[in-house]
Amino acid sequence: MLHREKMSPVDTAWLRMDRATNLMMIVGVIVFDRRTDFKRLRNTIESRLVARYRRFRQCAVAEVAGAWWQDDPAFDLDAHLRRRSLPARAGKQELQALASELAVQPLDPGKPLWCFDLIEEYGGGSAMVVRIHHCIADGIALVGVILSLTDASPQAAPQKRSAAKIHAAETEEPAGGMLEFLADALGSAVSMGTDLGSKALQLASNPDRLSTYGRHGIGLLTELAKLLAMPADSPTSLKGKTGMAKRVAWSELIPLAEVKALGKALGCSVNDILLSAVAGALRAYFMQKGESVRDVEVRAMIPVNLRSARHEGTLGNRFGLGTLSLPVHEANPFARLFLVRQRMNELKGSYQPPLTMALLGAVGIAPRVLQQQFLDILAAKASTVMTNVPGPRQPLYLAGSRLDELMFWVPQSGDIGIGVSILSYNENVQFGLITDRNFVPDPETIAPLFAAEFEKMLLALLMLDWEQPFDPARVEQMLFGKQLPPPLSGAAPKPRARKSRTTAGAKPVARKTPPVSPPPAETPQRVPKRFRNLA
Repeated sequence: MLHREKMSPVDTAWLRMDRATNLMMIVGVIVFDRRTDFKRLRNTIESRLVARYRRFRQCAVAEVAGAWWQDDPAFDLDAHLRRRSLPARAGKQELQALASELAVQPLDPGKPLWCFDLIEEYGGGSAMVVRIHHCIADGIALVGVILSLTDASPQAAPQKRSAAKIHAAETEEPAGGMLEFLADALGSAVSMGTDLGSKALQLASNPDRLSTYGRHGIGLLTELAKLLAMPADSPTSLKGKTGMAKRVAWSELIPLAEVKALGKALGCSVNDILLSAVAGALRAYFMQKGESVRDVEVRAMIPVNLRSARHEGTLGNRFGLGTLSLPVHEANPFARLFLVRQRMNELKGSYQPPLTMALLGAVGIAPRVLQQQFLDILAAKASTVMTNVPGPRQPLYLAGSRLDELMFWVPQSGDIGIGVSILSYNENVQFGLITDRNFVPDPETIAPLFAAEFEKMLLALLMLDWEQPFDPARVEQMLFGKQLPPPLSGAAPKPRARKSRTTAGAKPVARKTPPVSPPPAETPQRVPKRFRNLA
């Protein structure tokens, strides 16, 4: 008899979320430095993926009473690992086009929901497009799965065909209603190191959860009310009805050390810097298209990892969603950065991520029509989904070939048509985009703008006189020759105008303030001591 197990409510919600215009697949692109040995790659995937994780041999079976994981009796690895080819001397543009094409091809519902497409000849090496349905696991877990296929050295012994023991169920979700999901999600938040985590520990550990639920009830209900009452973000070209054509693009590599140095100098996290670069890139794109950026805020849904220590290494979906409004209207790059930092700090102490995880679990056991209505309400409040995944700092090898580039995009629900991916790997950062053609037909024009926004902040910082207190408005005046109003409440107040003494009947003489100009080009800038040893 076939092995069969109940699918968790959260995973069920993702299974039922598929739409023809937004498939719930996590899509990845891997670029290798050399031609990949197909036989060796196949043996590696068979031994380290199929034999290790039972989920990759199981079909998702939806029934009236719920969804189940069921072993596929006719499982064939060759149906999931396929060879493809690109035209001779194909480059990045052709690979992006192929990834765009595959991103809208549904996975076969009668087979396990994943597929790897290997392009054996690409740019002197190989490339692979990875597609895995979101119901199997979230992005954090799946990146870990892919990395588990790799080695730290190209000299690692080739993987032999193996009949290793298949793992049992990789994840267990609490049974019950919204309260149980909420308690478990709040308990998982402890591992995030947020303000919420310390408050939630008692809720997750107390057997009488109802007694402690009331202590968090006001905050949770307030967060739920705010979430439901939240208006849609600015009506930009990123909004509308999604279609069935997608476009994929990615940026060049950015050295991670430079991002860390900039963040350390400004008192911001790497995440703050990268999200601010996204806001700046969207602003530049709107302006290139002649679209107004006045008062424009682009709201992003950001997955927040809620995987606790006991769930490390498991599959399934254990994350919540937080909303972040990107201040696209702000022209000053440093003021924009500090706004992003402030909003991210507010999100870290919010009940929003565990609340949304609990809601997903609740609607996963509710009628499908109710789930769709809830997700449509949630999706209408944002224009993009953004992920930031920190990957390994050292180069990795798959079947003897080095991974040169590694990119993944999570799906967008409802009518959200833009996905932004930020992934660090091997001391570099790379931005990726997946867009609906109805909204952004040319994501390759946005991809270079991420690096351009980062470089703008980095160069501006190096040009400053660090003996003065850092003030975004003063920096804007010095570098760009214009004065903006202080963007933050903590900015230094403007000095009071001095009254000039006048004789009786005489008109006061207005004093002209000489414009502040940058130092002469021939004068070398001294590198401040605090910046010299930044890592």
